[in-house]
Amino acid sequence: MQTPDTSLRLTVNGQPRMARDAAPHTTLLGWLRDQGLTGCKEGCAEGECGACAVLMARSNEDGTTRLDSVNACLVLLGTLEGQEVITAEGLGQPGALHPVQHELAVRGGSQCGYCTPGFVVSMAAEYYRPDRAAGKAGHGPNGFDIHALSGNLCRCTGYRPIQDAAYALGTPESGDSFAQRLAQPAPTPQPIQLQTPAGEFHRLSTLNEALDLLTAHPDAKLLAGGTDWAVEVNLRHARAGVTIAIDSLPELRELRQTQDFVDIGAGLNLSEIERRLGNSVPLLAEWFPQFASRLIRNSATLGGNLGTASPIGDSPPVLLALDAGVVLVSREGERIVQLSDFFSGYRQTLRQPGELIKAVRIPLPLAPITGFYKIAKRRFDDISSVAVGIALELDGETVKRLRIGLGGVAATPIRGRAAEAALEGQVWNEKNVRAAARLLRQEGTPLDDHRASAAYRAAMLEQVLLKFYVEKSGLEVSL
Repeated sequence: MQTPDTSLRLTVNGQPRMARDAAPHTTLLGWLRDQGLTGCKEGCAEGECGACAVLMARSNEDGTTRLDSVNACLVLLGTLEGQEVITAEGLGQPGALHPVQHELAVRGGSQCGYCTPGFVVSMAAEYYRPDRAAGKAGHGPNGFDIHALSGNLCRCTGYRPIQDAAYALGTPESGDSFAQRLAQPAPTPQPIQLQTPAGEFHRLSTLNEALDLLTAHPDAKLLAGGTDWAVEVNLRHARAGVTIAIDSLPELRELRQTQDFVDIGAGLNLSEIERRLGNSVPLLAEWFPQFASRLIRNSATLGGNLGTASPIGDSPPVLLALDAGVVLVSREGERIVQLSDFFSGYRQTLRQPGELIKAVRIPLPLAPITGFYKIAKRRFDDISSVAVGIALELDGETVKRLRIGLGGVAATPIRGRAAEAALEGQVWNEKNVRAAARLLRQEGTPLDDHRASAAYRAAMLEQVLLKFYVEKSGLEVSL
C-alpha cells in the first residue's frame, strides 16, 4: 500500500494540479472554488441543481475515453488521485468559446448566469457522446438527448432557449481537442492514503486490501458513488474517522451473465450498467431513466443504493420484483442474501462487520411482463413518494409467478406478498386483479410526510396494480 500522505495529484483543464492537505470530507466543488475556478457553483450541495457540474474523463470498455458529467458537490476529493477533471472554464474562454457556450449565448440561454456553467458542462457531455442519433423519444433533430440536462435547474432563463441551443449543436469538428482526447486512454484510478487530523481516506488497489482494512476498522464508511454520503457531509456536517473508497476495485466492477443469473458489480455506476446491459433486463431498462438525473447516475451505484437501506430508494422495488440477491463478501468468503431478507429495519441491513456488497445477482430466466411505477411530485430527478416494481409470468391465462416490490410505504423496502399470493395460480383477469389490488393497498405502514399522505400512498398502491393490468393486458377498464 502507498505511503500515507496528505496531498493528491490530479489534472484539471489539462494542467497537473496538487491538492495539498486534502481532508477526507473535502469535496471537489469546495476545492475547485478555492483554486479560483468559480464557474463551478454551489446551489444546493446535494446534487439537485447541477450548478456544480464538471466533466470527468473515464475509460470505456474498448480503451477509449468518455466524458461523464457529475456533481462536483458529491465527489470527495480523495477519489480523484490521478484523475482528470474539466470545468466550464476549461471548455472555452471569452473570444474562444466552445460550440456549446456559443449556442447558449446566441440563443439567449443565459440570464443571471448562475446555472449556466453547469448547463454548459452537461450539454458538452452529450455533445461528445459518439452514438447520438435522431428519431428517439426526447432526442432532437441532431440526436441530442434533452434528458441529459434533467439534473440542471434554471430559475430565470426558461428552458426553451436552452433546449434550442442544445438542438442547434452539430457534431464536433475534426480538429476539436476534446474529440481528439476521447481517442486516448483515460487515467486509471490510483490508490491513495490520506491521514489527517480530520480522519483517514483510503483508496486501495485490491479487494483483499479493502477487506483487511475494513476488518481492522469495521465502522469505516464505505464510499462508492458518494451521492448519499456526500449529502450527509455537506448538509449535516457528517464526518467519518476512516473512509474506504471501493468504487474502483476491479472485483466490484464486473458485469457477467451465465445461464442462471446476471451479476452486476456493486462498484459500477448506473450509467455504466445501463450501457452494458442495454435492454437485456427490460425492467431495469425502464427504471434507469427515472432514477434521479444523468449527473447522479454517472456516479451512483447499486451497491450504494442498497447499502444505505433507505425505505425510499428507487432500486430496491425493482430488484425485489426481479427476485434479486445481494452478494456479500468478507475475509471469510462470500454469501448470498435474498434482497427480500436483506433489510432488517429502518436504515439497517444484514451486512455484518467486515462485509461489503460485492454484487447484485438477478436470477434467470426473467419474468417476461414487467413494469416500474414511480409516484413523485416531479417526473424526473425527484425522490419517490411511492415506487413499485412488478414482474409477472403467465402460463396461458393463469398467473404462474408474480413479484411486487414496494418502496416508500414502510420502514424498509418490502414485497407485496398478500397480493402476490392472491394472484398466483389464479386467472389473470380484472376481477382477480381488483381483489389483489385491494390487498396491495393494505401493505406496509405508510406515513404522512411532506411528500405524500399515508392515505395517498395506500391509494397509489391499489391504482398502480390496476394500471399495470390495463397496460399489460391491452384492455380498457375503469380505474
